[in-house]
Amino acid sequence: MSSRIFSFVGGAVGVWRVETILPVIGEPLAEVPRLDVVNGSLSALPEHSKWMLRGIKSNERYVTRDEKDELKAHQPQLGRPAATCAALIPIRKTASWWELPQDERRSILEERSRHIKTGLKYLPAIARSLHHCRDLGEPESFDFLTWFEYAPADAPAFEELAADLRATEEWQYVEREVDIRLSRTPA
Repeated sequence: MSSRIFSFVGGAVGVWRVETILPVIGEPLAEVPRLDVVNGSLSALPEHSKWMLRGIKSNERYVTRDEKDELKAHQPQLGRPAATCAALIPIRKTASWWELPQDERRSILEERSRHIKTGLKYLPAIARSLHHCRDLGEPESFDFLTWFEYAPADAPAFEELAADLRATEEWQYVEREVDIRLSRTPA
């Protein structure tokens, strides 16, 4: 049985080779050569690791029924053999974002920034998964861990997706973002 908790461990081992770790906004994470993605919660930082980020796959909080159905219809599974590129992008939003009521956050996220509609344009080329971590009290404090997988041929589309989202009103509420790019050997 699969756990809803995922641990992303930066260190010396893991299927994913770290290509770059770039701070987009705020502090970076320590450089590491590999990333291990563990389906489950680890109780301690593994030996030869520098950091661990944990998140929970939870319900989708800002989508309407129609958006949820459309995402489900077009969202590919993670782990596709051709998807040998990935990005882990931890994000922390500002206190002013969290002080807004949920309907106002939804309005900024979708009605004004078109976050969901933008993401739908890139399906099924780019698979994605969102992990919530705001309430876990982790040492590396993030609100979300966003995970993307795509084939090398779709790397330009991923760059476009990331740029489109970062240019929105929603991103004015981001106070920390780290962009970790990864690759793995084809299965």
